[in-house]
Amino acid sequence: MDVLEKLEALTNAAKYDVACTSSGVDRSAQKGALGNADACGICHSFSEDGRCISLLKVLMTNECVYDCQYCVNRASNNVKRTSFTPQELADLTIEFYRRNYIEGLFLSSGVTKNPDYAMERMSQTVSILRNQYNFRGYIHTKAIPGASREAIEHMGMLVDRMSVNIELPSAEGLERLAPDKHKHSILGPMEQIRDGIKESRTEIVKYRSAPRFSPAGQATQMIIGATPDTDFQILRLTSALYETYKLKRVFFSAYVPVSTSALLPQNTTVQFLREHRLYQADWLLRFYKFDVGEIITEDNPHLDPFLDPKCNWAMNNLDLFPLEVNKAEYEMLLRVPGIGVQGARRIVRARRGQTLSFDHLKKLRIVLKRAQYFITCNGKYASDALFTHDFIYRRLTADASKQRGFREVMEIQNTADQLTLFDNTAYLPLQEDVRKSLTGQL
Repeated sequence: MDVLEKLEALTNAAKYDVACTSSGVDRSAQKGALGNADACGICHSFSEDGRCISLLKVLMTNECVYDCQYCVNRASNNVKRTSFTPQELADLTIEFYRRNYIEGLFLSSGVTKNPDYAMERMSQTVSILRNQYNFRGYIHTKAIPGASREAIEHMGMLVDRMSVNIELPSAEGLERLAPDKHKHSILGPMEQIRDGIKESRTEIVKYRSAPRFSPAGQATQMIIGATPDTDFQILRLTSALYETYKLKRVFFSAYVPVSTSALLPQNTTVQFLREHRLYQADWLLRFYKFDVGEIITEDNPHLDPFLDPKCNWAMNNLDLFPLEVNKAEYEMLLRVPGIGVQGARRIVRARRGQTLSFDHLKKLRIVLKRAQYFITCNGKYASDALFTHDFIYRRLTADASKQRGFREVMEIQNTADQLTLFDNTAYLPLQEDVRKSLTGQL
């Protein structure tokens, strides 16, 4: 198999790894070196300045000794197996970079022989890029659960970001679907990476030239829909991961049916809308200072598919609204649907010099389509709106109700079935919702 055939097979095998994340690290260009890393966004979606930027997302190999039922590369799956040599993959990365196809590398691997062997081959690839080619661009690698501390430490000194996939939201699900992996083999590397980052930052304060360990932090990914875990369980775990392991991001990946195993849901549906709502809730946890209990409760353990989590919270707390934008504190402005972090800051700055009206808020790029129902401007409420629960809910869900198949969505929600992947495009998130989840302006 030639290099291009390997590339096709191994990039296709890597498509289920989620990496739509900004780089989080600055490394300027250097004379005699190749490339740089920019904190404003190495990602698979859109950066803050509007650019769409890409990484070469590829596996070192799709050979694997593990038989995780939810994975397309599982040992029992009959797929064509292949591997890159470290030199092949390093050469390919540099050639793609020189042609301006990519700005960095996202590298993962199947587990051949054992976790340390897989980590060693990835480390050799990154080492060639850093030392032989003097590549200073962004590199994100996956740490293999069960790898030794030495292997993880060596990798952490070479890359910008590391991630350890937690795989599934519960230890019970992991034991049932991935018996070769264990909770401690995942959380152990997470703890080591967290401590390595903390120690590295301490050393940099003392010694400016000290080597940096995973300077862009660490992330993780979990599959949703392969197990019966609720949104409440998923968000509670997400919050604990942020608090305990200081993760930069927790990524959610809707389960794609790749197996006929009786242990997995036996249908052809994918929970894209559920994944989308979880990402919106994740924004509230990270940037809006919400607690899990404010977003979702154990008594109502699933997110509303027709209302984003911030709107849902506001609807459940109408006694706190309407809010006067000219007097409200910054923390309360953040809780108004349609006012994001940047919008709240703009309001606080602008109202120092004038009394704000709805026209002013439009100029400040506040999403009045949602915000108008929860605010007043100089004591005035939106002229065509009624401050009642039913009226506001109907207006907020109007876009969803206009979509084809709205009643079917309601039926699907009531029966707890998953949303379809191919047939019903009406069930996918609205474009405005997609934009908001990228920019954080919820």
